[in-house]
Amino acid sequence: MVSESSELTFRTAEAADVPALVALIESAYRGDASRAGWTTEADLLDGRRTDEESVGETIARPGSVLLMAERAGELLGCCLLERRETAAYFGMFSVRPEQQGGGLGRAVLARAEQLAREEWGVPEVEMTVIVQREDLIAWYERRGYRRTGELSPFPYGDERFGVPRRPDLRFERLTKAL
Repeated sequence: MVSESSELTFRTAEAADVPALVALIESAYRGDASRAGWTTEADLLDGRRTDEESVGETIARPGSVLLMAERAGELLGCCLLERRETAAYFGMFSVRPEQQGGGLGRAVLARAEQLAREEWGVPEVEMTVIVQREDLIAWYERRGYRRTGELSPFPYGDERFGVPRRPDLRFERLTKAL
């Protein structure tokens, strides 16, 4: 276990980081390991959250940054920022389940917003969240995000996004002005 007093550092992911990132993302969202934290989707979705191929493609894609949060060299969190015309898309947000609830997620989100504002100069961050994740949506609202009411369907039948455990999943777009 890494000392909590060690400084949290951020860096951009590289191809060599893919296996560790996939393990982190899977642990935060799927299966029994994810239940140690509060961000689990295990009651909504089975299957994988991501895979090495898609994470590798994300890292290599121009306009995308997979930001890693580490303490003493140990990967504790990550998020995707994708530069779009008028906003930065925020996604793939993951914090080790046993580290959740201690401020690490807030620090990762704040660093992502800082990058979007200061380095990309975009006026807004946007994301999509499964509407059934009311606790997660409330967490984002406490950090200044607003629900837009814009809904999109869950991609049923495309197992790259998981295997739904219920028939009513949808996404809602959330935004925050920077």
